[in-house]
Amino acid sequence: MLELIPLADRIGIEVRGVDVTGPISSGDFERIYQAWIDNTILLFRDQHMTTAEQIAFTRRFGEVISYTRREFAEGSEPEILILSNISKDGKPIGSPVSGRVWHTDGHYLPEPPAGSLLYALETPAEGGDTLFANMFAAYDALPEPVRARIEDLQVVISRVQSRPYNYPDRPPVTDEERAEWPDVPQPMVRFHEEAGRKAIYAGGNVPWRIVGMDEGESAPLVTFVQEFSVQPRFTYRHKWRPGDIILWDNRSALHRATPYDLAGSRRLMHRTTLAPRRAAPEARTGGREYGAAMAG
Repeated sequence: MLELIPLADRIGIEVRGVDVTGPISSGDFERIYQAWIDNTILLFRDQHMTTAEQIAFTRRFGEVISYTRREFAEGSEPEILILSNISKDGKPIGSPVSGRVWHTDGHYLPEPPAGSLLYALETPAEGGDTLFANMFAAYDALPEPVRARIEDLQVVISRVQSRPYNYPDRPPVTDEERAEWPDVPQPMVRFHEEAGRKAIYAGGNVPWRIVGMDEGESAPLVTFVQEFSVQPRFTYRHKWRPGDIILWDNRSALHRATPYDLAGSRRLMHRTTLAPRRAAPEARTGGREYGAAMAG
């Protein structure tokens, strides 16, 4: 019997009584889908699925797209991105370090993906948790003068600008990367068409430039909104165990990973990604290439 159990006061639903590889009635699926839209993340525990079954289950929520560093795709299935610290023949089998600051997947793309689904196969005894923050709730709780001020503003999402903030240990951006990574303006407040609600969309830890505003005024405003939006009252911290699946909505949630670098720790996760919404859920099938992108 399907049960929908809140994970925290303002974010998340645990879905019980469902085998994601088996039949799910249209009525039950509509309840699950709406719970995702309304609560930004869904948790399914004690699941077992192949890569093909993961792609098929993800496809029920929309069009599945390839959103990978190609070297970390799963064999002949580019829809699966491997996140792992495991090495084989001296080489990592997946992206070993990613997403350790608050972020929205694909924020720097003109059309960011609608959602991401992460499936845990191996999890460490310590570390490797994922935190999620509800941007609907954060927007609603903003002081009214701040909401009014940011309502129609845009931030310039720049992968070049983000490099020293997100990956201080990596070398400077090359000329080739600079040419491949154009800046993309995004709204600070995003209207979620399916939910009919507004959400903060200025996440991360980078003081993005606001279009048409002096940096001295822009940086403090962006930083305030970012720090406000990830207060504990808006967040849920997930301690992974094998068989867990979490689906999150990139239009209304931020997330970040915690380190899992203890000696001997192993972590293996498979991620699939949903295209920007263009049609009703039942009409979205298939997969397509979506360009090279950073893991989240």
